[in-house]
Amino acid sequence: MKTIKNKDLNDRRSAATDAKAAQLQAYRAAIAAAAPEREAKQAERLAIAEAREARRAERERVKQEEQNRIAAEAAEREAAIAAAARAETEARELANKSRIARVIEDEAARKAERDRRYANRKARQA
Repeated sequence: MKTIKNKDLNDRRSAATDAKAAQLQAYRAAIAAAAPEREAKQAERLAIAEAREARRAERERVKQEEQNRIAAEAAEREAAIAAAARAETEARELANKSRIARVIEDEAARKAERDRRYANRKARQA
């Protein structure tokens, strides 16, 4: 004949408590066993994060250097354009001054020629 197990409430409670204690003990054992691996993974993640930060800083540095180089080239181009404009202005002013000087010289030569013709005419009349 079969044996019938009649468990009363206290037996079921103690079995549940024992099962919970066993689960808690197994969980703690699993955490303790996984601690070195977890620490290794954490250290690896930290190393990866530091490397990522170093790469980001390097990219920022390269980007800043590129911006500085572009700004320096732009400044050089602007300085060259300004120098060319200044040289062109000076050349234009020099050309104007020389044209004015030639006009004055031509005017003086015409006046001298007129005065010479006038003097010759007076000499012939006298």
